[in-house]
Amino acid sequence: MLYLASASPRRQELLRQIGVAFEALPSDVEESRARDERPQDYVLRVALDKARAVARTLRARGLATHPVLGADTEVVLDEEVLGKPRDANHGKDMLARLAGRTHEVLSAVALVHESQELTALSRSTVTFGAIGQEDIAKYWDSGEPSDKAGAYAIQGRAAAFVARIEGSYSGIVGLPLFELTQLLTQIGYRRA
Repeated sequence: MLYLASASPRRQELLRQIGVAFEALPSDVEESRARDERPQDYVLRVALDKARAVARTLRARGLATHPVLGADTEVVLDEEVLGKPRDANHGKDMLARLAGRTHEVLSAVALVHESQELTALSRSTVTFGAIGQEDIAKYWDSGEPSDKAGAYAIQGRAAAFVARIEGSYSGIVGLPLFELTQLLTQIGYRRA
């Protein structure tokens, strides 16, 4: 078993998909990027911070020591980390900026287990077709994008906007399974 430092239903579904037993223990790590921090360094740091925070909590409570998995996913356009939308206007603006363009999705995983701290990064690119203002408004009104990096969920209604992807689909969803499986192998974890 492992602990997942996230409440994300998408990450939980992906772990179930590959037969990983887990307990979700969300972290309360603040996700804010340092002034000159590169996007890839940011996602790796946040994923590791989440895993470390939950590992500290487990040790403080005297709970069983199982690996702790932290993850972070960000949408990057022109080296700008878009983050999650603050409100409707911000979310619609993000979608308008992504329309007809290619952007990068960075998804980091971190495992903290005993004295080990392992990280991996998945880089994918997503190209959106043209999206009209009416479609952006309808999508926002669906409620789906309000808490998503880049204001969209590729596994949901936003799939209709995607012209092409290169890289890890699961990484774009929020948990790069190939990279995670490699880290689990390094610590000797066996999936069901």
